[in-house]
Order: sequence, then structure tokens, then C-alpha cells
Amino acid sequence: MNVVILISLAFLAAALTILADYQAKRKLVYLLRPLTMLLIIAIAFIGHRESDSIYRMAISGGLVFSLAGDVFMMQRRKRFTAGLLMFLIAQFFYIRAFLTGLTLRFSPWPLIPLLLYALVFMWFLYPRLGKMKIPVLIYVLVIITMVRLAAERSFQFHETGPWLAIFGAVFFMLSDSVVAFIRFVRPFKAAQAIILSTYFLAQGLLALSV
Repeated sequence: MNVVILISLAFLAAALTILADYQAKRKLVYLLRPLTMLLIIAIAFIGHRESDSIYRMAISGGLVFSLAGDVFMMQRRKRFTAGLLMFLIAQFFYIRAFLTGLTLRFSPWPLIPLLLYALVFMWFLYPRLGKMKIPVLIYVLVIITMVRLAAERSFQFHETGPWLAIFGAVFFMLSDSVVAFIRFVRPFKAAQAIILSTYFLAQGLLALSV
């Protein structure tokens, strides 16, 4: 199947997922959200056969574990801890992908804003986390590592794929930040639209980076 067709179908499925979520049509969400991820996984598998096989398989692994995380998170009684674990594993797959071919001469400056983000984020959330303090802290450290390596990849490889990956990584971090906010602070009306749109965009860009 042509990649353009897959991208179009994934975009349509994502839009319908967001619409179904806002209309509280749970059965449609249970169908459309995994379908969107399956289409995105297909994009990663068939997009560019000449790309590095390790990078391709690592990104695909991250997408598959993200799909598993979706299954836990979208249930009526959300299994937050199980979903967090699946997404944590997905981050490790993305980290492995972004390490592919990197030299050890890392640029130091991207670490500063990412550490600042992590410190402010944890300072704000920490009193509200309860028993989830350690799991959330670990996840935050892992995801900023993922974004950091995606940024480094865009510096070392001046190609389209790495730039798609860094934008995907940043959108992923944004999506997870909103998830944490509505989970531990308070929900707000536009939250789910922001979460799902940035999440699907992130995963789509990561798939296209292959």
C-alpha cells in the first residue's frame, strides 16, 4: 500500500478517534485508537526500505509498545501504572533507535532546557503524585533522555528523518505532560484533544523518520 494512502488513513482515523472520544462513544474509541496506531506502525514498516534495519525495528518496537499502552490507557477504568510501563518500554526502544550511528561528541546545550523542564515539571507535580512519585520521576528522566538523543541525531545527521524524529519526540513529551497534568492536577476541557492530537502526530512523525 502506498505510504501516502497510509498517512491519509491514519490522519482520518486519528481525527475520528478524537471526535468519538469527545462524543463519549467508547466502542468507537476502542476500535479507532488502536486502528490509528496500527496504520502508523504500517507506515514505519513499509516507508523506506533502504533505511537502517536496527533503527526501523527499534522505532517499530516503540510503536508496538505504545499501542499496548493505549490499550491500557483507553479502558473505562484506566490502568495507569500498566500503561505507564508500556510507554516506558516504548521510550527505551526509541532511545535505542536514536543511538544508532551516533558519535560520542554530543552537543551540550539541549540538555539545559530539558533538565530545566524536568525540574519545573517535577517541582509542580511532586506534592500531588503520592505513591507514583518514583515511577513518574523515572519516566520523566527517560523521556527527556529520548528527546535529548533525538535532538543529537538531528545535529549529527543533516537529513529529513532525524528532523522528523526530533519533532515527534517533542510532541510525545508534550502529550505526556498534559496526561500527567490532568491525572494529578485537574482536567480541563481541551485536554483530550491536545493529548490525542499531539500523541498521534508524535507517533506519525517517528514512523515517518524511518
